[in-house]
Amino acid sequence: MEKVAAGSWYLFDYGMVISTAPEDADWLAMEEAAGIDLRHPSSSYWLHRRDYDEGRLNSVDYWSLVLGSRVSTGRAAELDSLDAIQWSHLNLDTLDVLELLVSRAAGLAVLSNMPAAMADEFDGAAWTKYFDHRFYSSRIGMTKPDPGVFQHVLSALEAEPSSIVFIDDKAENIAAAAALGFSTIHHVPGTDLMRELRL
Repeated sequence: MEKVAAGSWYLFDYGMVISTAPEDADWLAMEEAAGIDLRHPSSSYWLHRRDYDEGRLNSVDYWSLVLGSRVSTGRAAELDSLDAIQWSHLNLDTLDVLELLVSRAAGLAVLSNMPAAMADEFDGAAWTKYFDHRFYSSRIGMTKPDPGVFQHVLSALEAEPSSIVFIDDKAENIAAAAALGFSTIHHVPGTDLMRELRL
């Protein structure tokens, strides 16, 4: 990508960019609490995730679907807490990039597919201090890669697509943003973000 001019925005995904993947111990804790396998891509955890991320399901309804039986508010809150914990391990290399960008007074925003319970949990997290704006799918009512998500960000930032660098781990999200004119970086394991951003 070309070097982006001063005054532009850097738009970061959260999971697998700011955070790392859940660890085995995290999944085990979740699965012990749920009593079922959750980490497999075809599990009920992922099957209903888009509706949860878009705010179409509340915590009780989502976890009831995941577990296959009605759960209490307290049980849902416990599972939400474990879910937030497993996505809370931070990528130290990304934090270094954020520190540098903040020191240069860059505009920073985060755009994440994230359910309301997790967004609420992270509202006071230390990493949020880097960002001028935080966009969560559950508060927008749409998930990436829906173009409407990116249009929402453009409107909120009052920015042109060409003035935004979008960093995400999913190819389909990168493709959707690029189609609208965003500069993009596909963040995969081993990506040197400092180098990609030419910092």
